[in-house]
Amino acid sequence: MTLYIDPPNWPGHGRMWSHLVSDESFDELHAAAAAIGCPPRAFDGDHYDIPSDRYADAVAAGAVEIGSKELVRRLTAAGLRRPKRRPAPSA
Repeated sequence: MTLYIDPPNWPGHGRMWSHLVSDESFDELHAAAAAIGCPPRAFDGDHYDIPSDRYADAVAAGAVEIGSKELVRRLTAAGLRRPKRRPAPSA
């Protein structure tokens, strides 16, 4: 059970953003995001968008800092990658 976060290098809406992912499950990811105060609307298919001013909160909560390419590699290896062009599986 590990959460990963990449550096806040992604611009949008006048801010810089990071991505928070799990290598275990979406349940783990949702619980961790809620614990650091991320609203559900910050979930973007397979990750949470974390504004740069909340980056330290995620790291303090245990998220491991890694580069963006490594984050995608681990997310894919865990079978949790959901590219935007592919919808989430039905429950």
